[in-house]
Amino acid sequence: MRVAVAGAGAVGRSIARELVRSNHEVMLVERKLEHVEPESVPDATWVHGDACELSLLEAAELQTYEVVISATGDDKANLVLSLLAKTEFGVRRVVARVNDPRNEWLFDESWGVDVAVSTPRMLASLVEEAVSVGDLVRLMTLRQGNANLVEVTLPDNTPLAGKPVRKFDLPRDSALVTILRGGRVIVPQPDDPLEGGDELLFVASAEVEDDLRRAVGLTP
Repeated sequence: MRVAVAGAGAVGRSIARELVRSNHEVMLVERKLEHVEPESVPDATWVHGDACELSLLEAAELQTYEVVISATGDDKANLVLSLLAKTEFGVRRVVARVNDPRNEWLFDESWGVDVAVSTPRMLASLVEEAVSVGDLVRLMTLRQGNANLVEVTLPDNTPLAGKPVRKFDLPRDSALVTILRGGRVIVPQPDDPLEGGDELLFVASAEVEDDLRRAVGLTP
């Protein structure tokens, strides 16, 4: 897969390294010359210039990339690039970094953003997930806010212990995607029994989260 990453600071370089390790073809675009360090990600294609300039994106043939990641430290630049990528170049998937949580409401499909990643919100969710047992924790928003990745850690004394997955009466617009148990990642099958301490990962719309709480034995 061809992925264009705007912003070659610590965040952008880290993303690029991980993508290269996964055998993706990566282009890094960086405006500040002092941040252009090809030796830091030698297998990526480096472009020096402003990712918000249409002429640069045309020269870089952005339309040939399946994914654009707007990872600069400037929310305005991330929004502009996201909009250009989606509307001018028809990029299928646009992921944008949110630096200031107060701007998160802007990062939606009207600006060409498919997935908005807010580091402060994610860190807060991870902290909440680490200390929350028996409650539903929202980890990430997906697809312009239409669905969320949510987690529930079942308490040791859960009444669901021993019951198979097929006994779940899940609300519409929700799905159990993974069970984390100890060091295992379990793709749930209908007859798999649940255990106390299981971490359940669901994809669900925000409107059914209360129903989902009830389905796993929690009080909304």
